[in-house]
Amino acid sequence: MDPGGSGGSGGGKPDFASTPAEKKSAANTIETELEPNTKKAAEHADDATSTAQKGFEGWETAAGLKTVAETWDKQVKVLMGRLSAEKGALRGASGLFVQNDYGVGGSFPGSKSKLNGL
Repeated sequence: MDPGGSGGSGGGKPDFASTPAEKKSAANTIETELEPNTKKAAEHADDATSTAQKGFEGWETAAGLKTVAETWDKQVKVLMGRLSAEKGALRGASGLFVQNDYGVGGSFPGSKSKLNGL
């Protein structure tokens, strides 16, 4: 990885794909838009499917709709779990980079060089 991001000249843009602020923004978007909207869409689909099931009561179509609804609910649960995991990963990534930087910086001996006295 080139810390300067410009072929080693040291003056270019860093080569990380996103900043901590962008990660925070993405995590907030998941929390405030994707998760609630996914939940609403799932509930809407459940309501519509339930109504259709009642309309086809006694027919094989009702049993098929029940199977579809169960599969849908499982898929929504997996998606909601994935969104939650991605949100947590985005929020945790910035902290890990900072911790790593401090850890690496702390592994170097004091800033005084033996060359200073020459």
